[in-house]
Amino acid sequence: MTDLVQFLLGGLVIGSIYAIAAIAYTGIYNITGVINFGQGDMAMISAMVAISLYETGLPYPLAVALAILFGALLGAAIERLAIRPLRNHVLRAIIVTIGIGGALEGVAVVLWGTEARTLPSPVAAHTLHAFGATLPSHSLAVLAVAGALVCGLALLFQGTYIGRAFRACAVNPFAARLSGIEVSTMSALAFVLSGVLGAIAGVMVAPITLMQYDTGLAIGLKGFVACMIGGLGNPVGAFAGGLFLGVVESLASGVLSSGWKNAIAFLLLIAILLFRPGGLFGELERRAR
Repeated sequence: MTDLVQFLLGGLVIGSIYAIAAIAYTGIYNITGVINFGQGDMAMISAMVAISLYETGLPYPLAVALAILFGALLGAAIERLAIRPLRNHVLRAIIVTIGIGGALEGVAVVLWGTEARTLPSPVAAHTLHAFGATLPSHSLAVLAVAGALVCGLALLFQGTYIGRAFRACAVNPFAARLSGIEVSTMSALAFVLSGVLGAIAGVMVAPITLMQYDTGLAIGLKGFVACMIGGLGNPVGAFAGGLFLGVVESLASGVLSSGWKNAIAFLLLIAILLFRPGGLFGELERRAR
């Protein structure tokens, strides 16, 4: 029982990071129809920026704030320079995001090399004991940040004009244009939000896992799998899918073998695509663009 609780808690922590990455996927997909396969690398390079700024002597909050700002600007630049010119060619835009991910990895190698780096946790090193299991204080911080982000995004989408405009563009971009909503502006905001969420995910995972040039690939792929498990374009499903994936990964690596940690995600992806392609919670229905 102690081991089971330990696996569940650990899975919820890493699943929270997958969930944030998955929500970032849904925002871009709902507005543009594009799956941003460079999402994980955006998270990685933002985290590396935070690490570098912190190592220069900047206070931790300022370093993280500047890294999040960098992520937002990076997202805006990608949308404006690479995605918007291809807004009528979704498949080409998806391929471009793969290239962007590779380019960001190359930039990371040039700037920081291939050595793994870490960022200290912003909270004091304490350990919580529950039912015989232990949970580091940073893990609690990860869960708290993930919960706060989900609540904040729910308020944004449900209680603000911008949120309602997002939802209108996601459901029917053509009707949204007729209503006076600038879909191109919403697309830019979606990429900005994606960059912010990616930066937060990268900063949160850096104290847990050493960060290097190829770390973002794993974050991005697991976020995509979580998105597909929950239902492509469904933000609630994406969050639940991330938690589910994290728990299943943790249980598989703990009960079976650590070698199953990465394999289980893609086995789940294959199973979802074969037996429930709409995801566990269903895809968001999107109409004519």
